[in-house]
Formats: sequence, structure tokens, C-alpha cells
Amino acid sequence: MQTYLGIDFGAKLAGTTVVCLVKDSELQLQQSTKKQDADAWLRKIIAEQRPNAVYLDAPLSLPGVYVGAGENYHYRQCDQLLGAMSPMFLGGLTARAMQLRAAFPAIPFYESYPAQLVRTLFPATVFYKKDLPAFLEQLAVKLPLPFAKPPENWHQVDAALAWWTGWRFEQKEAVCFGEVEEGLIWV
Repeated sequence: MQTYLGIDFGAKLAGTTVVCLVKDSELQLQQSTKKQDADAWLRKIIAEQRPNAVYLDAPLSLPGVYVGAGENYHYRQCDQLLGAMSPMFLGGLTARAMQLRAAFPAIPFYESYPAQLVRTLFPATVFYKKDLPAFLEQLAVKLPLPFAKPPENWHQVDAALAWWTGWRFEQKEAVCFGEVEEGLIWV
């Protein structure tokens, strides 16, 4: 049985951090509460679930220039390849994601990118981030497991897409972008 988590990592107190996990062969979604410390909430869930891996929708590294490699102060190669946001622009979120990973050194953390997964698996869709019911219809056809309860917002969808990246990794279907020394994004 798979024991990995998909996480859409939001602002610390915004109530937008979501975890996707499997229970009873269904995708379960858990969302943080507004004004609740999402980092403490996540640490508790990870400690309780003891997953084999975590697939996180947030940067887990900085551009190589900060460790003496490369010349780009804003983007990693993986960000440039996929048109992702700069880890430097995301600043505090990047630092929090790296800190979360450091809190669990025995668990592998993989950076996922839900928007690129959608571009890869649903190249013709115009519904992502625009029409939730229409996108959920498309998603239900391809997603390897059903939802216990349909997602209510895009944060929940992105957590499920991060989980799906983990499923693709387990099935040896996932593709990575970037350089190992600097950082990889998995899709």
C-alpha cells in the first residue's frame, strides 16, 4: 500500500495548505484552518502518517549560485525549463518548505508542480484554475483513485495533483526537470 502524501503548501496562517492521502482506497483531503499554524499542523500529520515520501508543491532548494554553482540569482534550471516561479520570489514559503523537509531527514521530499502535471496530462484543458466543476470532471476520468469527497477549491485540487505526482513516481511514469545538485521538479 502506498504511504506518501501530496501537499499543496500555502501561506502559514491563510488556511490554504492541503494534504492529500489515501484511506480506504480513496483520496482524502485535509485542509488547514485559517489563522492556524500550517507548519505545525503539517509536522503533526507527517509525524502521525509516517509516509515513505512527501510530494510538495513548493520549492525545496535555492538557485545554485547560493552554493557556488551557476550565475542565476533568481531561478534554478528546473524553474526555467517549466516556467515556474522563482524560489527567491516565493522567499518565506521556500524557506518554510526547506525547513519542513529538514524536520524529517529520514523521509524523502520531492518537489512537485501541479500546473505542469496538468499541462502534461491535460494539454487541451482550459478549465484548470478557471472552472472547478469542469476540471474535476476531466480529472475524475484519469485520476488513479477516486476522491472520498470532491475537492472544494483549487488548493485541494493541487494537493491531489501533488499526490498524483507521487503515484506517477511509484509507477515509474514521473519525469524530473532540473539538475540534481541544484534541485529537481517532478511531474
